[in-house]
Amino acid sequence: MPATGFESRAAALFHAEAPSLLHLARFYVDDETAAEDLVQEAFIRLSRSVGRIEDPARAAAYLRSIVINLARDHNRRGLVSLRHRPPDPEHMPSAEELALGRSRRQDVIDALRELPGRQRDCLTLRYYYDMSPPEIADGLGLSVNSVKTHLQRGLRALALALEEHQ
Repeated sequence: MPATGFESRAAALFHAEAPSLLHLARFYVDDETAAEDLVQEAFIRLSRSVGRIEDPARAAAYLRSIVINLARDHNRRGLVSLRHRPPDPEHMPSAEELALGRSRRQDVIDALRELPGRQRDCLTLRYYYDMSPPEIADGLGLSVNSVKTHLQRGLRALALALEEHQ
């Protein structure tokens, strides 16, 4: 039986976006299985509301927003918390570099955990996904000025927290 237009678009979107969404989810949750479940749930929710999406090109941004919200809900339930980006497997650092890097990353992660949710979300999307403020605003349903404010305040708070830790 041939796939419908929606099914083929959904399959293409899944193949294009699922790996990226999984990395985003893993940034928020420690458990890989939970991250996979969050991504799966995001696609299920997208399929339920496909009629409300006016611009199909925005589906990826909509999925990112769903994953972030699901991860927030997951963390609110006290299951797990924010996690760092997995290391690049091609670079094999020494044991000393690994220990120092883990310590520094953990300091950043701990500081990020203390930030208000919107600041953390904006910083994550800006510096992990390399998204522009307008893209972040679009994905989170905020104004561009609000995103810029969250980024500025988040960076300032992050810098202060890291400075205090040293």
